[in-house]
Amino acid sequence: MEFKTDTNTIINTSNKSFTSKLNNLFHSNGKTGSPQNRIVLASTFLTLLLGVWFFSVFHNDFEEFNLVNMGSTLGVTFVFTAMALFIYRALFFIYTGYNYLKYKPVESVVDYELPTVTVIVPAYNEGKQVWDTLMSLAESDYPENKMQLLAIDDGSLDDTWSWMQKAKEKLGDRLEICKQPENKGKRHALYRGFHLGTGEIFVTVDSDSIVTEDTLRNLVSPFLEDEDCGAVAGNIRVLNNKKAILPKMLDVSFEFVRSAESNLKSVLCTPGALAAYRAKAVFKCLPEWINQQFMGQPSDIGEDRAMTNMILKQGKHVLFQKNAVAYTNVPEEYLGLYKMFIRWGRSNVRENLAMAKYVFTDFREGPKFGTRLLFISQFSKLLMSYPLLIFMLFFVLVHPLLFLGSTLVSILILSTFSLLFFTKQYKTSQGFWAYTYSILYTFGLFWITPYAIATANRRGWLTRGLAEKK
Repeated sequence: MEFKTDTNTIINTSNKSFTSKLNNLFHSNGKTGSPQNRIVLASTFLTLLLGVWFFSVFHNDFEEFNLVNMGSTLGVTFVFTAMALFIYRALFFIYTGYNYLKYKPVESVVDYELPTVTVIVPAYNEGKQVWDTLMSLAESDYPENKMQLLAIDDGSLDDTWSWMQKAKEKLGDRLEICKQPENKGKRHALYRGFHLGTGEIFVTVDSDSIVTEDTLRNLVSPFLEDEDCGAVAGNIRVLNNKKAILPKMLDVSFEFVRSAESNLKSVLCTPGALAAYRAKAVFKCLPEWINQQFMGQPSDIGEDRAMTNMILKQGKHVLFQKNAVAYTNVPEEYLGLYKMFIRWGRSNVRENLAMAKYVFTDFREGPKFGTRLLFISQFSKLLMSYPLLIFMLFFVLVHPLLFLGSTLVSILILSTFSLLFFTKQYKTSQGFWAYTYSILYTFGLFWITPYAIATANRRGWLTRGLAEKK
């Protein structure tokens, strides 16, 4: 039988499909839609179009700008440095994309192969959310006789402890709860949990995170497949992304980067919201981890990145499981967002300096090139943060419209990759928020890295409210 398809029918169907997606994006009547969100998205696309127009009008000025600079030693140095950085970043992106395409999560093992696990849930001023977290963990598809569930109240000032007690009443012996006499920080709460734990694998879950039924078994399966696996990062999705704009932006996830890192067996950070560690690897670095200092001050942030770094230093592999999902709350306002990013930035500075001490040694068997390249990429961002900031300010003063146009065109190109990845992965048009997030980060959060470098020795969580934990 011969089938004939009219070309116009295909085009019209495609156009209707695209139109339908745009209508769903801008005119959703569900929980994810709101007039404010639609206005923000519409403004984003208008801004990008304005940027393209500026670039098309002033791109000749950019060529002239380069020609003028080529007439001086400083100008030549600047142009060639900029070209070298661009080429490096482009090649690194291709390398990352290649490793992303090669990545595959480990399939869950059968029940009798599953290791014993200790799930640790530290909580501070979390209220009822800790109940939801503990219930989601208790409902996991994991053998009860192989799972120890610990909840630790880190000296909360609200009703967190009472919600833990209610969970204990419901779950009975399946849940152990304990309370710190005073708030000492998440690192110390986890430290207590590590010492109380009896499992072969430690799983840490933030008290504002919800796991799916198969999360735990998927998360620990790589330890059975790879005997050198020391830690596994979970796949963090945004829980409070139904209405607020910032969570929608942040929900364009980190899967792309972590998948690539996992293929190199070198995920640089196992997120606090969901991570698993081999107990033997934890106890090898536990004294150093709990007593970690930076510039003479105790480290009370970045406990997840520090643990990951110390396990990598042991020569262990750190992997990512995209099929082990946890939904967690993130900041809904700019104030909470930039404080969260400052914490991450300071931790990034500290741990990159620590990583520099071992990454170029023979720290593990097998290939190390990928790990070193990941480190170089991270460290170069820190080294170039101030030069790039100065260049940006100079560019703004010399030709503000050309700066705006070229920057927005760059955002349009780079964010399209995030859009395509997210749309393909989750079959949703919400990936368009990648453009809005890139604009916000470029123009509203560009100062984070330079500030984090300058204040890397400062202590403090900055804020310990809801929806602001990594």
